[in-house]
Amino acid sequence: MELQGQGFKLREWKTDDAESIQKHADNPNIYSFLLDRFPHPYTMEAAIGWVNMMLVQNPQVNFVIDVDGQAVGVIGFEIREDVYRKTALFGYWISETLWGRGIMPQAIKLITTYAFENLDLVRIQAGVLSNNPRSMRVLEKAGFTMEGVLKNNIIKNGIMLDEHIYAALKQI
Repeated sequence: MELQGQGFKLREWKTDDAESIQKHADNPNIYSFLLDRFPHPYTMEAAIGWVNMMLVQNPQVNFVIDVDGQAVGVIGFEIREDVYRKTALFGYWISETLWGRGIMPQAIKLITTYAFENLDLVRIQAGVLSNNPRSMRVLEKAGFTMEGVLKNNIIKNGIMLDEHIYAALKQI
């Protein structure tokens, strides 16, 4: 599976992605805007474990962001369960060296289209920490709508933050 963007592609995982992912993920400026389950420091052991888990996913819901043959980021979904089974939680990150180049809004559009066409989803939802306005702008550029703000909903790096909820809905 491969989704082609301008200057990048979203593709399946390969065993040798671990080294590049570790190099780009081991950055406090990335960790600071993600859930605490994202390791910091991001060790080679963490990268290998993540890649091995991604090699067996079914259906494919998590993709490598590939620029010039290198794994420089991750974009994917966590399909919810029970009464939320038609909704996916959405997350992404890209190497800080590529911030501001317009890759992520394109990647979000590609994977959102993929999800609505190939998975039984009607809603894709992203939560953004209030100290990450760049990610909010990226989602808005990709067509997501801000639906609300959950006050004091997150503690990250010892700081209480609001969570901004963004969503895209499948046109039915």
